Amino acid sequence: MKVLVVGSGGKDHALVWSLAQSKKVSQIFCAPGNAGIKNLAECIDIRIDNIEDLCRFAKENNIDLTIVGAKLPLSMGIVDLFKKNNLLIFGPTQAATKIETSKSFTKKLLNKYHIPTAPYAIFDKELLAIEYARKAKYPLVIKYDGTFTRQSVFICETFEEAKRIIENCFENLYKAVVIEEFLTGKEVSFHVITDGYNAVPLSTAQNYKKAFDGNAGPNTEGMGSFAPVSFVDTSLEEKIAQNIIFPLIDAMTKEGISFTGILHTNLLIDEKNNPYLLGVNSSIGDPEAQVILPLLEDDLFDIMYSAAIGAFADEYESFNLSDSYAISVVLTSAGYPNPGKKGTPIEGLEFIDDDDVLVFHSGTVKNKYAELITNDGRVLSVTAIASTLHRAYDKVYDVIDVIDFKDMRYRKDIAKHHIEQIACIL
Repeated sequence: MKVLVVGSGGKDHALVWSLAQSKKVSQIFCAPGNAGIKNLAECIDIRIDNIEDLCRFAKENNIDLTIVGAKLPLSMGIVDLFKKNNLLIFGPTQAATKIETSKSFTKKLLNKYHIPTAPYAIFDKELLAIEYARKAKYPLVIKYDGTFTRQSVFICETFEEAKRIIENCFENLYKAVVIEEFLTGKEVSFHVITDGYNAVPLSTAQNYKKAFDGNAGPNTEGMGSFAPVSFVDTSLEEKIAQNIIFPLIDAMTKEGISFTGILHTNLLIDEKNNPYLLGVNSSIGDPEAQVILPLLEDDLFDIMYSAAIGAFADEYESFNLSDSYAISVVLTSAGYPNPGKKGTPIEGLEFIDDDDVLVFHSGTVKNKYAELITNDGRVLSVTAIASTLHRAYDKVYDVIDVIDFKDMRYRKDIAKHHIEQIACIL
C-alpha cells in the first residue's frame, strides 16, 4: 500500500515513523516533510495549503491512503476534496474541524449538550470584553477564536495583561475572544481514534506547554510530554469516556458534523477526580504524538485504513499498548515561541545509537553542503522509551547532552514532578 502523509512537523515525523513499521505499507510520501522525514519517506514539494495539488498528486500516484497530520489543510477542507475525488483519506471534514478552528463554537456546543467545561463568556466587542476582564477573578484564561499558527491561548495573571491580550485580539481583526475561568487540577491529553460512532483510546499523555522550567514563561505548542499518565486509572478513563468523549462525539453527530479521525481532548481533572474539557483538537497532538505512537503496538496503518473505509467499529474495541514509558523533550531555538533563527548547524545526531531513542524532526532542512540546519523555532523532539518513567527521564537527558546547535534551549524538568510523586507514593 502507498501512503501520503500531509505535514512537516514533529508529529508528522512520528506518524511517518509509525507507518513505516507496518508490513502492509510499501511506500510513504510526505508533503512537504522535513530533513528527518526524508530518511523514511519520499518528500514531495507541495505546500500543505495547496490542497488541489495534493489531491492531484494522490490521484496521479495511486495513493491508497492519505493521512493528514497538519491542521491547516484539514480546516481548508482537504478531506472533503479527496472524498469528492473518490480518494481514501483519514481525518475529519472541514465542518468537523470547527471544534478546533472556532473556540466559541466549541464552548457553545459543550454548553448545549451539558459536557463539563470551564465557565466562560464570549465577546465580539472589545470594550465589553475589557469590562468583563476588569471584574473577573485571576488568573484568567483568554482564547482567540480561530486558527492560529502560533499562540492563541493566554493565561493572564493581572487585568493589565488581560487588557493587552484583548486589545491585541481586536487590533488584528480576530472575530472574538473567549474568556474562561481558570480551573485548577491535573491536566492530561486524551486521544481517541473514532469513526464518528465508536472510539478507542490511545495512551494518555501530559503536555508541558510553558516555555521554561517550573511551568514559567509564555504558553507554547508544547516543550515536551510523557506517556502514560499514572493518575488516569481504569475508573477515571471510564468517567472520561462517559462524561466527555462519547457525549462530544454524539453531540457532533446530532449537529450533522460527524467526526472521523484522531480526536484530541485537553482535559483537567479536579480534586474530586472529575474531568473537564478545556480544549479540542482535530488531529494528534505535538509533542504528544512523539510519545503516544511509539507505545502503540498495533499497526497504525491498519487502524487508520479501517476507520477510513468504515470498518473501524467491527475491527477494534481496544488497542494493544506497550507497558513501557516514553518521554519526549522538544529542543528549540532561543526566543521560541517566537520564530527561531534559521540556518544554524545541528551536531551530534550521528552519535545516537539506541533502539529505544527516537529523534523526530520539526524544523530542520539540509543546506547546499548537505549539513543539517535549523529551520524554525521548534527543531527536534528527542524521545526515550524505558521500562520505568525514571529510566526514560535519565535516558532522554543523557541523549540530549550529545546534541548541540547554537542557542539550543529545552526544559530540563519534563516528567520530573510526576516521577517525584510516584516515588512518594512508593
